[in-house]
Amino acid sequence: MRNLHRPRRKEKPNVPAFARRRALAQWRGVDLTEQETARTDHAKSAANVLPKLLDSIGLDRKRSEAEIIKVWNHLIDPVVTAHAQPTGINKGTLFVSVDSNVWLSEIVRYRRKEILRSLQSAFDSDMIARISFRVG
Repeated sequence: MRNLHRPRRKEKPNVPAFARRRALAQWRGVDLTEQETARTDHAKSAANVLPKLLDSIGLDRKRSEAEIIKVWNHLIDPVVTAHAQPTGINKGTLFVSVDSNVWLSEIVRYRRKEILRSLQSAFDSDMIARISFRVG
């Protein structure tokens, strides 16, 4: 029985790759260099792609905002949480939407410092340095 699989020839180390490609192109009558380079695998590992992807979609920011809302609902007085909810955080400022001007005035005058202290005790003071209340 004849062996259908020929052993691969080893490339000579002293022959440069471009000379080999040029000789093959002349022998074939066609230069396939572009097709051969297009077939090379350009896959990247998940470890290289994932951090950039997570940064681009802002997953850490969304997770911290969800955690702030959860802590807000547990630490802050339920009467206040019924009228005010955090809407976002940016550069250490927590933005809170309040449902009316009356509650905005109440919170800003009497409860702002208490709320800020409670949140800073739960998180870093760098994470929540200020609170901005808005009607909305």
